[in-house]
Amino acid sequence: MVKKINISAGLLLYKFQALEIYFFLVHPGGAYFARKDEGSWTIPKGEIDPNEDELDAAKREFMEETGYLPNGNFIALNPIQQKGGKTVKCWAIEGDIDPAGLVSNTFEMEWPPKSGKIQTYPEIDRGDWFTFAEARKKINERQISFLDQVITHVT
Repeated sequence: MVKKINISAGLLLYKFQALEIYFFLVHPGGAYFARKDEGSWTIPKGEIDPNEDELDAAKREFMEETGYLPNGNFIALNPIQQKGGKTVKCWAIEGDIDPAGLVSNTFEMEWPPKSGKIQTYPEIDRGDWFTFAEARKKINERQISFLDQVITHVT
Protein backbone atom coordinates (compact mmCIF):
# COMPACT_ATOMS: atom_id res chain seq x y z
CA MET A 1 0.00 0.00 0.00
CA VAL A 2 1.36 3.42 -0.97
CA LYS A 3 1.06 6.05 1.72
CA LYS A 4 -0.46 9.32 0.52
CA ILE A 5 1.74 12.37 1.04
CA ASN A 6 -0.43 14.92 2.79
CA ILE A 7 0.65 18.39 1.70
CA SER A 8 -1.46 21.55 1.63
CA ALA A 9 -0.66 24.96 0.19
CA GLY A 10 -2.04 28.31 1.26
CA LEU A 11 -1.66 32.05 1.32
CA LEU A 12 -1.29 34.42 4.25
CA LEU A 13 -2.64 37.84 3.33
CA TYR A 14 -1.33 40.80 5.33
CA LYS A 15 -1.73 44.57 5.24
CA PHE A 16 -0.46 47.63 7.04
CA GLN A 17 -2.99 49.98 8.61
CA ALA A 18 -2.33 52.82 11.05
CA LEU A 19 1.32 51.74 11.42
CA GLU A 20 0.29 48.22 12.44
CA ILE A 21 0.34 44.92 10.56
CA TYR A 22 -2.87 42.93 10.18
CA PHE A 23 -3.33 39.33 9.05
CA PHE A 24 -6.35 37.87 7.26
CA LEU A 25 -7.41 34.52 8.72
CA VAL A 26 -10.39 32.29 8.05
CA HIS A 27 -12.55 30.16 10.30
CA PRO A 28 -13.39 26.63 9.11
CA GLY A 29 -17.04 25.94 8.41
CA GLY A 30 -19.00 22.89 9.47
CA ALA A 31 -20.54 21.63 12.66
CA TYR A 32 -17.25 20.56 14.24
CA PHE A 33 -15.81 24.11 14.31
CA ALA A 34 -19.08 25.97 14.93
CA ARG A 35 -18.31 26.73 18.59
CA LYS A 36 -14.51 26.80 18.37
CA ASP A 37 -12.61 30.08 18.18
CA GLU A 38 -9.11 30.59 19.60
CA GLY A 39 -6.66 28.18 18.00
CA SER A 40 -9.13 27.22 15.25
CA TRP A 41 -8.56 29.96 12.67
CA THR A 42 -6.22 29.24 9.77
CA ILE A 43 -4.73 30.51 6.57
CA PRO A 44 -6.87 29.71 3.50
CA LYS A 45 -5.29 26.45 2.29
CA GLY A 46 -5.98 23.08 0.76
CA GLU A 47 -4.47 20.01 -0.79
CA ILE A 48 -2.30 20.21 -3.87
CA ASP A 49 -3.64 18.35 -6.91
CA PRO A 50 -1.32 15.83 -8.60
CA ASN A 51 1.17 17.61 -10.91
CA GLU A 52 -0.07 21.03 -9.73
CA ASP A 53 2.43 23.79 -8.99
CA GLU A 54 2.41 24.47 -5.23
CA LEU A 55 1.97 28.25 -5.50
CA ASP A 56 -0.78 27.78 -8.11
CA ALA A 57 -2.52 25.42 -5.65
CA ALA A 58 -2.25 28.04 -2.89
CA LYS A 59 -3.79 30.69 -5.16
CA ARG A 60 -6.58 28.29 -6.27
CA GLU A 61 -7.42 27.38 -2.69
CA PHE A 62 -7.48 31.03 -1.62
CA MET A 63 -9.87 31.83 -4.47
CA GLU A 64 -12.11 28.83 -3.70
CA GLU A 65 -12.33 29.71 0.00
CA THR A 66 -12.68 33.49 -0.22
CA GLY A 67 -13.75 34.46 -3.74
CA TYR A 68 -10.68 36.73 -4.00
CA LEU A 69 -7.42 36.18 -5.88
CA PRO A 70 -4.52 38.30 -4.61
CA ASN A 71 -1.67 39.18 -6.92
CA GLY A 72 1.73 40.74 -6.46
CA ASN A 73 4.96 39.64 -4.83
CA PHE A 74 4.44 36.26 -3.13
CA ILE A 75 6.91 35.57 -0.32
CA ALA A 76 7.70 31.87 0.22
CA LEU A 77 7.64 30.98 3.92
CA ASN A 78 9.15 27.94 5.60
CA PRO A 79 6.62 25.08 5.70
CA ILE A 80 5.18 23.74 8.94
CA GLN A 81 3.86 20.36 10.00
CA GLN A 82 0.48 20.24 11.73
CA LYS A 83 -0.35 17.84 14.57
CA GLY A 84 -2.01 15.34 12.23
CA GLY A 85 1.17 15.13 10.14
CA LYS A 86 0.03 17.34 7.25
CA THR A 87 2.74 19.59 5.82
CA VAL A 88 1.54 23.10 5.01
CA LYS A 89 3.41 25.27 2.53
CA CYS A 90 2.59 28.96 2.65
CA TRP A 91 3.25 32.17 0.75
CA ALA A 92 2.64 35.61 2.21
CA ILE A 93 1.25 38.42 0.08
CA GLU A 94 0.33 42.00 0.91
CA GLY A 95 -3.23 42.80 -0.08
CA ASP A 96 -6.71 43.63 1.11
CA ILE A 97 -10.02 41.81 1.20
CA ASP A 98 -13.39 42.76 2.66
CA PRO A 99 -14.42 39.93 5.03
CA ALA A 100 -18.08 40.79 4.42
CA GLY A 101 -17.66 39.79 0.77
CA LEU A 102 -16.25 36.34 1.52
CA VAL A 103 -17.55 33.65 -0.85
CA SER A 104 -16.58 30.06 -0.01
CA ASN A 105 -17.03 26.73 -1.71
CA THR A 106 -18.97 24.06 0.21
CA PHE A 107 -18.55 20.47 1.37
CA GLU A 108 -20.88 17.74 2.54
CA MET A 109 -20.61 15.68 5.70
CA GLU A 110 -22.75 13.42 7.79
CA TRP A 111 -24.06 15.37 10.77
CA PRO A 112 -24.83 14.46 13.45
CA PRO A 113 -22.39 11.54 13.28
CA LYS A 114 -23.96 8.16 12.42
CA SER A 115 -27.30 9.87 11.72
CA GLY A 116 -27.27 9.14 8.00
CA LYS A 117 -28.14 12.80 7.46
CA ILE A 118 -25.87 14.57 4.95
CA GLN A 119 -25.56 18.32 5.39
CA THR A 120 -23.81 20.97 3.29
CA TYR A 121 -21.51 23.53 4.92
CA PRO A 122 -19.28 26.33 3.64
CA GLU A 123 -15.62 25.33 3.77
CA ILE A 124 -14.95 28.71 5.40
CA ASP A 125 -17.76 30.30 7.41
CA ARG A 126 -16.05 33.65 8.01
CA GLY A 127 -12.81 35.57 7.70
CA ASP A 128 -11.41 38.57 9.50
CA TRP A 129 -8.40 40.82 9.96
CA PHE A 130 -6.37 40.52 13.16
CA THR A 131 -3.43 42.38 14.64
CA PHE A 132 -0.29 40.30 15.14
CA ALA A 133 -1.13 39.73 18.83
CA GLU A 134 -4.74 38.79 18.05
CA ALA A 135 -3.73 36.52 15.16
CA ARG A 136 -1.30 34.59 17.39
CA LYS A 137 -4.25 33.72 19.68
CA LYS A 138 -6.71 32.88 16.90
CA ILE A 139 -4.57 30.84 14.49
CA ASN A 140 -3.89 27.11 14.71
CA GLU A 141 -0.87 26.91 17.03
CA ARG A 142 1.30 25.16 14.43
CA GLN A 143 0.72 28.04 11.98
CA ILE A 144 2.01 30.74 14.36
CA SER A 145 5.38 30.32 12.63
CA PHE A 146 3.88 31.81 9.46
CA LEU A 147 2.95 35.00 11.33
CA ASP A 148 6.42 35.23 12.88
CA GLN A 149 8.09 34.72 9.49
CA VAL A 150 6.09 37.54 7.92
CA ILE A 151 6.97 39.89 10.78
CA THR A 152 10.66 39.06 10.31
CA HIS A 153 10.47 39.55 6.56
CA VAL A 154 8.49 42.79 6.30
CA THR A 155 9.48 44.79 9.39
